[in-house]
Amino acid sequence: MQPMSRVEKTANLGAVIVPFAATVTAVVLLWNQLVRPADLAIAAVMYLFTAVGITVGFHRLLTHRSFQTRKPVEYLFATAGSMAVQGPVISWVADHRKHHAHTDEEGDPHSPHVGHGGGVRGVFAGLWHAHSGWLMSTQGRADWKRYAPDLYEDRGMRAISRHFLALVLLSLALPALAGYALSGTLAGAATGLLWGGLVRIFFVHHITWSVNSVCHFFGTRRFDTDDRSTNVFWLALPSLGESWHHNHHAFPRSAVHGLRRWEIDPSALIIGAMEKLGLAWNVVRISTQRQAQRSA
Repeated sequence: MQPMSRVEKTANLGAVIVPFAATVTAVVLLWNQLVRPADLAIAAVMYLFTAVGITVGFHRLLTHRSFQTRKPVEYLFATAGSMAVQGPVISWVADHRKHHAHTDEEGDPHSPHVGHGGGVRGVFAGLWHAHSGWLMSTQGRADWKRYAPDLYEDRGMRAISRHFLALVLLSLALPALAGYALSGTLAGAATGLLWGGLVRIFFVHHITWSVNSVCHFFGTRRFDTDDRSTNVFWLALPSLGESWHHNHHAFPRSAVHGLRRWEIDPSALIIGAMEKLGLAWNVVRISTQRQAQRSA
């Protein structure tokens, strides 16, 4: 594994700091009532579009092949996920497959439990690494040919990965253009960029990263697994169902992570709707019998 270059570390650090600073600015503006409902609407639409690109696209479709769909739909999901600014699609998939191959043991790119020492200091060091610290050391280091050969051999996926930076810029330009279109002013474009661009990136990032950190440290477990994954109910709605993470590690190929009726899983609902429309097929679901056999 090649060490991360200084340029990569700087870029990743910027991707953490800039959205955070923008969110602090947005909170100040919101406090002073300098925010329009249109800005919040733009942020909500961009959040859902890019977050679904991660949860349904990058994760359940491309990483785990929980269902099948047409190639143009795959490319649309790969594009939407890239606009979440979490790295090129092939890199993201390779890292996540490596995480499943070495969960909470040596080789896991972002485990909070490996190599961070004991005691309170070790807990905080592990949580920091799993949440954001890994972006400065192990993010994007997984071998594409080993962990994502299906995507690496796909010319379309390679093109989407190659144009990641352009898609990042597009994810900022679209909310700015929407803000201008709705207000007719440069100030509207600026607040559209702030809320639908940078603040939205901040929330998508930290909710996704919370699955890496919080959902391997706090929460509940009910299946017999070799890792320390957990289910965290209060993250279910903002994460679009990804925080039923222990369920996911028990059954990685399942398109449904919320395995009980009360376990909210918006991403599974989207896949179910796609299935009814003929846009998804061979959807993997886990029977109650299999769940009972795996229960701890």
